[in-house]
Amino acid sequence: MTTAPAEPISAERVEFTPYGDFEADCPARLGVDVFGNSWLPVVVYMLRDGPMRPSDLRATIGGISQKMLTQTLRRMEKMTLIERHRYAEAPPRVEYELTAAGRDLLVPIYALGEWVDKHGRAVGAGLAGPDPDNDENFA
Repeated sequence: MTTAPAEPISAERVEFTPYGDFEADCPARLGVDVFGNSWLPVVVYMLRDGPMRPSDLRATIGGISQKMLTQTLRRMEKMTLIERHRYAEAPPRVEYELTAAGRDLLVPIYALGEWVDKHGRAVGAGLAGPDPDNDENFA
């Protein structure tokens, strides 16, 4: 049975300046790098409602080590996606908040969430099924 291609989720197509194939300075590589870090989009999503302390982030996210959270936060700060606010209190308090660039990342994160909601079960079932690279599955 052949099905018609699904209508894409409404998204505007962006045209980039022409670059060579996989050229090192292609701006699309930055986007792939941002989403290639599995924790970075999660942290952006968790900060969507406002500043959070690292301990609250870790508890809310779950499954992330302190070391990985620290590395991710430092990288995001260097990328200007978040700002670190340190308060001179006893004990010292630190909070992280999205910058404008970080808040703008919520747009593709929400779009990805829509895609997962629409196709996640089928993709997950496909991954759980037989491995097409294993000839034993088709004997």
